[in-house]
Amino acid sequence: MLLVVVSIVVVLSLLGAVHWYVWRCLVRDVTLPGSLARRAGTVALVVLPLLSLGALTAGRAGAPFWLQRVLAWPGFLWLALLLYVVLALVVGEAVRPLLRRWLEARGAAAAEPPVRPEPAPAEAAGAALPRVCGTAMAAGAALAAGGAGGARPADSTGAPAAAPEALAPAPAAPPVPAEALAPAAPAEPAASGAGGPGSSAALSRRLFVSRVVGGTAAGVALGTVGYGAYGVLRGPRVKRVTVPLAKLGRSAHGYRIAVVSDIHLGPILGRAHTQRIVDAINATQPDLVAVVGDLVDGSVENLGPAAEPLARLRARDGSFFVTGNHEYFSGAEEWVDHVRELGLRPLRNERVEIAGFDLAGVNDVAGENYGDGPDFVRALGDRDRARAAVLLAHQPVVIHDAVRHGVDLQLSGHTHGGQLWPGNVLADLANPTLAGLEQYGDTQLYVSRGAGAWGPPVRVGAPSDITLVELASKQA
Repeated sequence: MLLVVVSIVVVLSLLGAVHWYVWRCLVRDVTLPGSLARRAGTVALVVLPLLSLGALTAGRAGAPFWLQRVLAWPGFLWLALLLYVVLALVVGEAVRPLLRRWLEARGAAAAEPPVRPEPAPAEAAGAALPRVCGTAMAAGAALAAGGAGGARPADSTGAPAAAPEALAPAPAAPPVPAEALAPAAPAEPAASGAGGPGSSAALSRRLFVSRVVGGTAAGVALGTVGYGAYGVLRGPRVKRVTVPLAKLGRSAHGYRIAVVSDIHLGPILGRAHTQRIVDAINATQPDLVAVVGDLVDGSVENLGPAAEPLARLRARDGSFFVTGNHEYFSGAEEWVDHVRELGLRPLRNERVEIAGFDLAGVNDVAGENYGDGPDFVRALGDRDRARAAVLLAHQPVVIHDAVRHGVDLQLSGHTHGGQLWPGNVLADLANPTLAGLEQYGDTQLYVSRGAGAWGPPVRVGAPSDITLVELASKQA
C-alpha cells in the first residue's frame, strides 16, 4: 500500500513539474503581467490537467457515461498535446540561445554610428583655435599693414610713430566660456540602450525569442496531435501478410484470417468506429475473423450498442474472440456473453478444428487476477501435433508458452505498436515483439498494432491496422 501511495505522489509531482514548465514557457514568458492572455493561459493549465485526471479515473470510479464522454475528449487530447508540447519545448531550449545571439549581433550592428570623413588638417587647426586667438591675429595683421604703408615719423624718443589706427585701443575680446576651454566629457550611455541586460531592447529580444519558441512548439504539437487523431478517427487500414506453415495441409493453402485487436470502444470511439472496422473486414472477404482482445473500455450497459455492428461480420468459417486485459477491467463475463449474442464465438482456453489446422484461444494473462487466466494445457495439451496450430492470445508475452506447446503461429495485439512516439521504445522493452511478424524457435508470432486507441484517440508513428493473414502451405 505504501508503494502505491509513493508511486501516486511521484506521478502527481512529475505532472505538476511538467505543467509548471509548460506554463512558464507558453504563458509567463510570452505574455505581459496582468494581461488577459496570462490569466486565460494560467486558468487553462490548471483546468486541463484536472480534466485529464477525471478522464483517466471516471470509468473505473463508476461515473455516469455522459460525464465520462464529457471528460474524455478534452482530458485525453490534452495528454497527447502535453507530450508533444514538452518535446517541442525541450528542442526549443537548444534553439533559444542561438536565436538570441543572432538578434543581439543584429541589434549591435544597427546601433553603431555612421563613419564621417575627418576634416582637413588646416580646417581642424583653425576650428580648434579659440576666438581670442583670432582677435590677436587680426591685431597683428593691422600692425603689419601699417608698417607696409611707409615709415612713420619718430616720436621724441626716436621710435617710429605708431599709426593712428594702431594707437586706438583694440576692442575687448569677448570672454571665452570655461566649458569651451574644458575637454569634452564622454557621452553617458542611455538609460535604456541596446546593450544592457536590463534594457528595454534586451527585454524585447527575450520576449520575441520566447514567443517564437513557444509559438513554434505549440504549432508543432497541435499539428502532430491533429494528424494523429485523424488517423484514428478515419479508421484502420488493411495490411496483408503471408505466413508459410510447414504443417499446413494443401487444402488450407491461401486460407485468409482477418486479425483485428485493440478496438477499444469507449467514451470516444463508439458505434461509428465499430462500423468502419466491420466494413473494412468484410471488404477483404476473409475465411475467418479473429478478434484478439481489448474490444472495450467500459461496461456492456454503456457500450453494448457501440458493439452491435460486430453482428454483421461475414466470414466463411465464422468470427472468434479472446479476452484482453481491458475486458477484465470492464466485466469479462458479461462481455463474453454479449459477443456470443452478437455471433462471435469466444475461445476460452479451448480450440476448434478448421480444415487444415487447429485454431486455439487462451484467456489473457490479466485474467489470473480474477481466477480466469490462460490455460495452455487445456487449450493445446491433447491435440494432434502433426496438424498445424494457430493460437489467438492477446498479449505477445505468452509466446514462450506457445513455443513449448508446439504452436505454429500465434496472433496477438496489445502493444498498439507504441501508439504515441516515443512510447514505442517503452512498449518494445515490455514485449518480445512490438509489431509485425517474427520467429521464435519453430513458432511464428504476428502482432497487430490494433484498430483503435487507448486514452488519447491519437496515434503517432504507429498507424492502426487490420491484418489479413494468408496462410501458405509449404506442401503446396
